[in-house]
Amino acid sequence: MTTLTAPSNWFRRAELWLDGFGKPGWIAAMVLGFILFWPIGLALLAYMIWGKNMFTSSCKTSKRLNGVHASSGNTAFDAYKADTLRRLEDEQADFDAFLGRLRAAKDKAEFDAFMSENRKQRDADEQDTRKDA
Repeated sequence: MTTLTAPSNWFRRAELWLDGFGKPGWIAAMVLGFILFWPIGLALLAYMIWGKNMFTSSCKTSKRLNGVHASSGNTAFDAYKADTLRRLEDEQADFDAFLGRLRAAKDKAEFDAFMSENRKQRDADEQDTRKDA
């Protein structure tokens, strides 16, 4: 009976040790498993996907983000929070618009430089063909 529980304890200790490092620890262990001997990496990948709740933390964060708009019970604070969030959303929209204009201006400048360089090259080629003729 001790032979069956010993590997179980070893695996449990290894699992707890890797859990201490979080997802990056598990991913690093999987990559090392693939490097050392591919079935180990494959087994770790399968265990990460089906054996552990690898993707539950992302659900927890989405639940936390939904709580941003929840009432705190203090109406003055809720009004301040709503005003601040609205102001930040407006600033974000303005900044996104600014970045769009900046990208458009950069693209236009690059296109104009390309066209002038292309025009110069074409004119030089035409002059070379005239001289040859």
